[in-house]
Amino acid sequence: MSDGPRGELLPVDRVRALLAGIPYAGFLGITVEEADGGAMVSRLGFAQHIVGNPSLPAIHGGAIGAFLETAAILELLRHVPDGSLPKPINLTIAYLRSAGPHDTFAVATVTKHGRRVANVQAVAWQRDRAKPVASAQGHFLLPGAATG
Repeated sequence: MSDGPRGELLPVDRVRALLAGIPYAGFLGITVEEADGGAMVSRLGFAQHIVGNPSLPAIHGGAIGAFLETAAILELLRHVPDGSLPKPINLTIAYLRSAGPHDTFAVATVTKHGRRVANVQAVAWQRDRAKPVASAQGHFLLPGAATG
């Protein structure tokens, strides 16, 4: 899925502005960058307050889950550029390996974009994109969809 309602994706700088309005994303240290070809990469900057196991140290699984959910929502916002946040219906996280004391990156892909519901996949890695630390699969209720 690569285009919004008018065939254009919301630019990454606009997503960055929307992200600035989400306090929890700021607390976690989530930012977005534009990658080659206009793709968007989300970044979870390493900080001591997101460590869950100080003896390893390893980033808390809840922080990784929240990061993947945020990356998925931000990618979905690029396809629904009116600025309304989609609502999670369900989100399944697969923790694949320990996330050490490094920045974590994620790319999300909208795999189905219907009128009411969208399906998004997200993958997170640290130093090597070929070795993901976690992945997520989620369904989201789109803005304006009937809820009952």
